[in-house]
Amino acid sequence: MQASGASSETLAENPARRRLLLIGLSLGYFMVLLDTSVVNVALPAIRHDIGGGLSGMQWVVNGYTLTFAALLLTMGALSDRFGGRRVFIVGTWAFLLTSLITVFSPNLGMLIAMRALLGIAGAALLPSSMAVIATTFTDPAQRARALGSWAAVTGAALAAGPVLGGVLTDALGWRSIFAINVPVALVSVLIARVHAPETKLNTSRGVDLPGQISAVLALAGLTFGVIQSENLGWSSKPVLTALGVALVAGTVFLVAEGRPAGPRGPMLPLMLFRNATFSASVLNGLLVNFGLSGLLFVMSLYFQQARGFSALLAGCAFLPLTLPTAFNPIYTGRLVARSGPRKPSVLGFGLLTVGSAVLTAGITGTGTAHTLLIGIGLLVFGFGVSFAIPSLVTATVSATPKEQVGIASGVLNSARQTGAVIGVSALGSVLHAAADSTDGSRTALITATVVLLLGLLLSIGFIGRNKQSA
Repeated sequence: MQASGASSETLAENPARRRLLLIGLSLGYFMVLLDTSVVNVALPAIRHDIGGGLSGMQWVVNGYTLTFAALLLTMGALSDRFGGRRVFIVGTWAFLLTSLITVFSPNLGMLIAMRALLGIAGAALLPSSMAVIATTFTDPAQRARALGSWAAVTGAALAAGPVLGGVLTDALGWRSIFAINVPVALVSVLIARVHAPETKLNTSRGVDLPGQISAVLALAGLTFGVIQSENLGWSSKPVLTALGVALVAGTVFLVAEGRPAGPRGPMLPLMLFRNATFSASVLNGLLVNFGLSGLLFVMSLYFQQARGFSALLAGCAFLPLTLPTAFNPIYTGRLVARSGPRKPSVLGFGLLTVGSAVLTAGITGTGTAHTLLIGIGLLVFGFGVSFAIPSLVTATVSATPKEQVGIASGVLNSARQTGAVIGVSALGSVLHAAADSTDGSRTALITATVVLLLGLLLSIGFIGRNKQSA
């Protein structure tokens, strides 16, 4: 019905409306991804204004990524059941209103709670926007181009996050980084209400409650245990309890997801992991975001605490890392199409490992040579990200049966966000245990280098080794 948005037939006859809808959907995706990185350079300002130690700052970052990671697959099921258009509109309104409330957070606890709610709303936007695009662009070639434009927003959001966060924090204060979501979300939701078509409903699709609840508990328990170990110690009762909950919940999750597939079956069919390329790609998705999010967290604090940079200067210091992610994925896409995902994956993780190692050397001093090393390390790391992530997407899809590509994409996105949560938690703990900011940053970067080296070995050993991924 026209009252519930445009029909697919109307959109097929009106390319301008399709382009406008794609802009609206991309704005929603941009906003969600921006919130994963924009807050990092504002952490010292937040800490100065409303208090909280290092663990509090970790929760400001992880409150968002934890719920975002844990609920992506369930939001995909809800999008199938109730329609992508409806879920996208509800999620965008929720993101708008929660962002507005976040602006007025009076204390750290309120801010962390609002970040968690933002993560829930953000999780609703990713699968639902993909569903709307698939319904709008029925021609395979047009759909591929639309999805390519939509996915390019990833690089733009990553590039804009640190710089925009620094500009807003210095000019208007840290609360403005949440206020900027309001007009963006409003434009996105108004476009979707008018132009988005209804998507096909799958009313038999259920929500995997045992799997969803156990996944949230496992991830939350692990995150709480690692972060709070900084203040309470690994042998403290709360930390041991949290880690015990994570272990039990993780076991329950594996049992729940081992059920037979079907409309009421698991949200994550474990049979997908029988494919070595799929398993390696998902694990490497976790590892690349472990390194990326962990590095953004560590270096944001290093620039402002050890080097005395302003928020704006700290944001600009990340440009060597973020700029390659804005333009190089175009070349990576062509390379993947020509040679498959193996070579760019190996190249990407090789550059990530080298970049992290160069950064480790760069932060050992403050002279011109060390500053140059930091810039080179960030640049190499940024090119690594821009090669690794697109190749992992292709490897995951290529290793998956066509009827399960949507689930596989959701698994990869969930793994990446889970890696971001673990990276900030683990490297933040390393920072907390160190004698000073520089020593902590160096140890954290060494840890990240080792983790990324594991990703390189996995790429060499497993990505593209079977016929499905050729």
